[in-house]
Amino acid sequence: MLNRQDVSQEVIDRIIEYNQSFPDPRITENLTEPSQIMEFFALLSQLADVTDFCNQIANEILLLNPDICECLDAETLADLNPDEAQNLEDLLDIIENGLSKMDKKYLEHVMTSGEAAMRAINQKKFGKTFYHLGPARDISVFEKVKDNRTDLQSCDFILCTGLFDDYDNDLNYYKNFLLKHVSKKLICTNPDLIVHRGSVEELCAGSVAKVFEDLGGEVIYFGKPHKEVYNMCFGPNEKVLAIGDNLRTDIKGANNLNIDCIFISNGVHRDEYKDTSELKSLLKKYKVKANFYQKELKW
Repeated sequence: MLNRQDVSQEVIDRIIEYNQSFPDPRITENLTEPSQIMEFFALLSQLADVTDFCNQIANEILLLNPDICECLDAETLADLNPDEAQNLEDLLDIIENGLSKMDKKYLEHVMTSGEAAMRAINQKKFGKTFYHLGPARDISVFEKVKDNRTDLQSCDFILCTGLFDDYDNDLNYYKNFLLKHVSKKLICTNPDLIVHRGSVEELCAGSVAKVFEDLGGEVIYFGKPHKEVYNMCFGPNEKVLAIGDNLRTDIKGANNLNIDCIFISNGVHRDEYKDTSELKSLLKKYKVKANFYQKELKW
């Protein structure tokens, strides 16, 4: 199995530090060794689509240690049954090569708010030069136009993909940071205000955009609930079912386009109601309608 010496101490420390941020003792106490961490990945790949998560760690960890995938050799795979081995090999391929190496049939029907924004930026709809406001891991989003990135004072517009790593919980910081630049347009690639990652609530780009709007600045949003991203996905006569946990974006967007929707209640708004009898009031609070609801997304 995987030994500690197979991976640099810096990489292991980073993974363990990340794991220690979770309140669940099963994570903080058990996922503290390389072999335990990789076994967890192998099991997770059998239960869920971990593509997004793998690409995130690819951006962060492979930059630190490009040889991390080589630590899982043939001997390690030999300890797994055929299904486990194939799942792990597929997972490692995603980690090592990213989405660009995946079969195109898995990608041709995928549209993200970030891609919608980049289409407009590539067409120079807001000018040429931009300042990136967001975490370093998002740099890959604008890889094709990275040469147009500049400082906040001289940029044509601000591209907001999230919050800075060092100020991911302090919206007052962004109020002071952006106060003198409200004459510029801010492009927001994710209108969500918050997201839940396990039991942790994190702020999203939409929260920064709201601060900018409150200062008097103009924000151009890409993503739900705004119609542009939907128009890139399907035509006016197609049968569509929208599924989401955010009433402000997922369900509001479905209502804007008059398409059916399922509200996943155990998500962003899970702390705003006690039982299903209160869901009607919750929908009314956000001025939206849902055709169906279920607690979790299960097929």
